[in-house]
Amino acid sequence: MLEASGALVAELAADYPRPFADPLGWQEGVIALCRQLPDHCRAAVGAVAVDGTSGTLLLSGADGCPLGPALPYHQAFPDQAQAAADLVGPSGQDLPAASASGSLARALELIDRYGVGGPEALLRHQADWLSGWLLADWRWGEETNNLRLGWDQLEGRWLGQIAEQPWSAALPELRPAGTRLGELAPSVAALLGLPKTCVVVAGCTDASAAVLAADPQPGDGVTVLGTTLVLKQFSATPVQGPGISCQRLAGRWLVGGASNAGAGVLRQFFADALLPELSRQIDPRTSSGLELRPLPRPGERFPVDDPQLEPILEPRPVSDALYLQGLLEGLSRIEAQGWAALERQGAPPVSRVLSLGGGARNPQWRAIRQRILGVPVINRPQCTAALGMARLALSALSQP
Repeated sequence: MLEASGALVAELAADYPRPFADPLGWQEGVIALCRQLPDHCRAAVGAVAVDGTSGTLLLSGADGCPLGPALPYHQAFPDQAQAAADLVGPSGQDLPAASASGSLARALELIDRYGVGGPEALLRHQADWLSGWLLADWRWGEETNNLRLGWDQLEGRWLGQIAEQPWSAALPELRPAGTRLGELAPSVAALLGLPKTCVVVAGCTDASAAVLAADPQPGDGVTVLGTTLVLKQFSATPVQGPGISCQRLAGRWLVGGASNAGAGVLRQFFADALLPELSRQIDPRTSSGLELRPLPRPGERFPVDDPQLEPILEPRPVSDALYLQGLLEGLSRIEAQGWAALERQGAPPVSRVLSLGGGARNPQWRAIRQRILGVPVINRPQCTAALGMARLALSALSQP
């Protein structure tokens, strides 16, 4: 939460109260966090914006009620890949929507599972579904959240034949990030304790929100070290390629990619409380000698788009600190490959990397990444997606 001056008033966080794929848990999380704010803070809120994980998609009824769990961003559907590629058409074969890892493949899977589509159903990403709940109006979607579903920001339309399918009415009406969508529904305003005049603003994906908070300068790359590893940088021109996202945000092209690997894989082996102590035992100046590929499960989106790619999590040495170092080095190599993949497709070379997310609090990982990336790495864990969304909401209040 920000003041009108841009000064930070409050920032809260909590774990999902239900399994991640349960949309009702998303609602409950928003309600719980709002109720933690002091009454005088809630009474002063003029606008809200929601970010969400890129690619997490659900199918709901026309009233927004989910028909089942969402399909998470990391879940690929190779059996739907050819159908997705056919819908996107020849001009979009290198775009994420044509991939087994894209939202279009997830959409086709949801339609097959529930046997519905068209006016009686809605396909919505996480942020768009939550914004619809806030408004009690499910029409809208935000452009950057829907690139993996097949939205073409350059042309302002859905790629290929996507808009001509029997289920096309399930697609959202899209608006750019930062657009004022309307005021809170009265019932939701009362539930959250927010003013009825509070404006709902179209948000963006979680990684893009964190980039807005970091305010990168020319030559900067931004890496979000969260459950997954997300790379973002601004480019003067659009950049396209397998697994690469390219979105118009804040008047510039924001390009990048998201790996399925990330800090989340560390939880498969170590409790969160143990990580700082093990990290302090690492000498980041030397290599562990391990060549690991720390994917949490088979399948990768970026820097290679391969739904069958297998993790490499062995050998595991006796020393937990050495094993942790090997995992962190493996994640750093994936990051280096990601920056190289972006540059090959025409993105500007990165001369400095800003690190965001929970992993940016680990100084040993920063030093490992700096050694492997070969450029300065600066940790900015205070630049959160929530801060980026607050800035976007604040900017929307100045719109006519």
